[in-house]
Amino acid sequence: MNGSLGKLPSLNGLKAFEVAARHLSFRVAAEELGVTQGAVAQQVRGLEAELGVKLFERMPRSLVLTGEGRGYIADIRRAFEIIAQATGDLRPQPVRLTISTTPTFASKWLIPRLPDFTSRHPDLDLHILATERMSGFQADGVDLAVRYGRPPFGPGLASELLFEQEIIAVCSPVLLRDRRPPKTSEELADYALLHDAHNSWPEFIDTHFGRAAQPSYKGISFNQTSHAIEAAIAGQGIVLANRDFVARDMAEGRLTQVVEGTLSGPSDFYLVWPRYRKSPAIETVIAWMSEEAKRK
Repeated sequence: MNGSLGKLPSLNGLKAFEVAARHLSFRVAAEELGVTQGAVAQQVRGLEAELGVKLFERMPRSLVLTGEGRGYIADIRRAFEIIAQATGDLRPQPVRLTISTTPTFASKWLIPRLPDFTSRHPDLDLHILATERMSGFQADGVDLAVRYGRPPFGPGLASELLFEQEIIAVCSPVLLRDRRPPKTSEELADYALLHDAHNSWPEFIDTHFGRAAQPSYKGISFNQTSHAIEAAIAGQGIVLANRDFVARDMAEGRLTQVVEGTLSGPSDFYLVWPRYRKSPAIETVIAWMSEEAKRK
């Protein structure tokens, strides 16, 4: 065998036949193909003449496949599916990258910035794995992680500082509508303090309000910082949060800094990835996230 396929029918005729057989109408087929009804009918007649068989019975208001037409259309559809699959396999597939973060980092920092990334890098598909559990690079298929801590993060891991933990006190402007920001611990006690799992309030109060006899503070506790921030936006109290997590809410007027001064955290936010895993996609994401962090 020489591998020759032999003489094949007109591809335009086959396409016209497939669409007409699907709709059992030359008119609807013409609308789908963007040609005239007469053109579709002519292509099908040409195909029938080339094959020497009748594929349709022309009824007054519709088409009906002949026995030969029913048998032929099944094979033609399979052939078009194979062509479509082969063509799709030729096209470059998006590179998928898994980023591990905490839920708060994902919702308050990463997700609001994703439209910029996807518009600049449509060839990269990001999978965001947001969990309080520390995900493993091997076990969970993580390519890049955002870790709160101090390097080194482990053997074989590279890291780069993303931003420092700068904690500020913020609340909704609505909360200050009829009263001034707290200047003393007694005035602070008039507000509900919103706590997260880090519970930085005792250190913050000692630093900015002094260690003198302190009143008892009322508050609400959350297991995730993002929930505490949302409660602050809703006017339920004052929250301590990383400046980078609330910068957008402050810029858009949902939150305001209520106490002057900041608190440095015991750790900072780092990008961490396997040193051995050389990937242009990882380098692209690292460069983009670093650029975004510098914008403030």
